[in-house]
Amino acid sequence: MTAAQRPGDAPDFQQICERVRNPLFEKFCGELCGRYGAAPRIEYSRCSMEPGWNVKFRKAGRALCTLYPREGWFTAMVVIGRRELAEAEALLERSHSGLREIFERTREVNGQRWLMIDLEDDGELCCDALRLIEIKSRC
Repeated sequence: MTAAQRPGDAPDFQQICERVRNPLFEKFCGELCGRYGAAPRIEYSRCSMEPGWNVKFRKAGRALCTLYPREGWFTAMVVIGRRELAEAEALLERSHSGLREIFERTREVNGQRWLMIDLEDDGELCCDALRLIEIKSRC
């Protein structure tokens, strides 16, 4: 899978897992599928900041998160809007310092913060990312 691929060349989920080569990716996706019944949806993004294939998870028509596969790791994008803000800020008080730093350096645009959380191990940051997604699922 290369950046030059076009939307017609969509990889399947297994190909994306092979690119990431990190068991956390499959575990993280499994958590999202199990908790929310959200099947992974592979889409091509033409976004100038992150062009390429990504994996989206939705619940009841609302976006939970988007995963950007990398070699050996992945980025989880979680968008925090006005509805989730109070709960997300409460979570930040007891969360991993890395998540607090991401939140603080992410500018608010149109009432939203697009948090880009780099994940490569099953530590506190991963748990906090899942907690943010839990907040999104309720709001």
